[in-house]
Amino acid sequence: MAVMSGAADSMLPKLVDDPEAVALAVEPWAQPGRKNKKTCRRALLVGSLMTLLLLACFVLGRESASSAAWLQIDLLAKLTAMNNGTAEPSIDRVTSIASGLTTTTHAPHGRDELLGGLLPAGMNRRTCRSRYESWRYYKYFPYAASPHLQDKLRAYEARHRRCAPGTPLYAKSVEQLRSGRSADGMECTYVVWLPFDGLGNRMLSMVSGFLYALLTDRVFLAALPADSADLFCEPFPDTTWRLPLEDFPVADLLPRGQSIERSYTSLLDAKEVGPDANATAGVPPYVYVSLGWQLKDPLFFCGEHQLVLGKVNWLLLYSDLYFSPSLYAVAEFQDELRRLFPAKESVGHLLSRYLFHPTNPVWSLTTRYYRSYLATAKRRIGVQVRMFSYGSISADDMYSQILACSQQEHILPETEDGDEDEVVAATRNGDNADGSNSTAILVASLYADYYERLRSRYYDHGAKGGERVAVFQPSHEERQATDNMAHNQRALAEIYLLSFSEELLTSGRSTFGYVSSNLAGVRPTIMLTAYDHKIPEPPCRRAVSMEPCNLTPPLGVECRGKPVDKEDLARHLRVCEDSKDSVKLFD
Repeated sequence: MAVMSGAADSMLPKLVDDPEAVALAVEPWAQPGRKNKKTCRRALLVGSLMTLLLLACFVLGRESASSAAWLQIDLLAKLTAMNNGTAEPSIDRVTSIASGLTTTTHAPHGRDELLGGLLPAGMNRRTCRSRYESWRYYKYFPYAASPHLQDKLRAYEARHRRCAPGTPLYAKSVEQLRSGRSADGMECTYVVWLPFDGLGNRMLSMVSGFLYALLTDRVFLAALPADSADLFCEPFPDTTWRLPLEDFPVADLLPRGQSIERSYTSLLDAKEVGPDANATAGVPPYVYVSLGWQLKDPLFFCGEHQLVLGKVNWLLLYSDLYFSPSLYAVAEFQDELRRLFPAKESVGHLLSRYLFHPTNPVWSLTTRYYRSYLATAKRRIGVQVRMFSYGSISADDMYSQILACSQQEHILPETEDGDEDEVVAATRNGDNADGSNSTAILVASLYADYYERLRSRYYDHGAKGGERVAVFQPSHEERQATDNMAHNQRALAEIYLLSFSEELLTSGRSTFGYVSSNLAGVRPTIMLTAYDHKIPEPPCRRAVSMEPCNLTPPLGVECRGKPVDKEDLARHLRVCEDSKDSVKLFD
């Protein structure tokens, strides 16, 4: 039994200058005739290279995974170079096997570079490689974008191009903002996302804010801070989603807390907005919407208050929540959400894959690590561990909870006691030359403890059936540093590495885990929080919806507008598996 471990201190250094040189480009079949001899020579060379690869895998079988991964990357580069940067189908089949990118796909929906029409065509490939390459790494494509969602996104993209920063309509809207009041009939109205909390929280609130923009025909802009400036590509074609901060006419744009002077509830209490507002004063030019974990503006989720907010040209969104589930409880949005997302658990999944595309530096970091350590495994399991102060337990207890959960849900490979000769015999008897009996476990945690323990577990005890098990951890930062760009790039790379897994074991109430499983299209197993500082019983639950949880829903808020379809709401909005006071979307 060979146990392989990954670099625990930092992400893998650069392997190749141009990751496109090893991309698996699928080209049409070669035409018969004058190319036949050339094709035969290529096929012979490919066969020779593959023979060398298999021989190397046999020789290195009990060595580190990184040795084989480096050889595979070199092989891919040679295969691609043979075709001047392209790959004919025979070569594509070889490289697919070598890289492990297309060996596991569990559903046909959207398995192409446009994700079944979800993404727009024609955007620059070199400036954002991840947009059209990510589909090769995802293992699940559970839902296709509905025709109505595709139409809605294309219409939104056109609106964004008309209204984005740098356009005459944007300049007109900013001048209206400077005037001190909102105006009727403005062609462009906006929701501006403001950063709040860590990367996982930010990504979930961005998805929710973008969904709200779709539902209300607003333009979604992001006030990206310096620590997030080089994380994501521009999501919309031929335009930008970045708010120009240097000349935006709202002083102290970023709030210092969730109690905001110009928030909707504050303005409502002061009778500056709403039915009791002074009509002669006009509608304010902008309103903050405070939807953080304290939920200072719960009336935002009432239809009658959406009518009021609809008159405000600029909404400034300050949130660290995935509040999409609570939008389904707004009667005015319910029918449109049904049409956009026939499968309710697809909301965050589809919008996350549409909106987020890592920049080239982050994508290179991600794919180099994947190809070097994870690609050749038959199965990849992501283990994401996050502990909160209100549910803290010892490292020993946390590790015990991981093992108990794994045993309950049959996630990690089982081990068996035996002497070394028995383990080696089991490994040799298994047909594992092509990695068909291998599992890679990727650990994502701020600490190295759980990686070290899992690595020792499979080093000291062989996996049943001679299964080859590798344990990796790209980094262990010890503390969260959201205001650090390099930290955020590594965190985003690990989110995507987790999303390339076949199975996920995540921590309850962790937005990092929510985002990973959401992108993966996987219903994770969620470890429950130790509220009484003891290992919970049961230790975990298998999620029945991949949707993230809204950890602070507007419970107890009485709305007086159009009644919502309560039967439909009860069917699709339920309590989260990992938080009894929170809700998520179900089917």
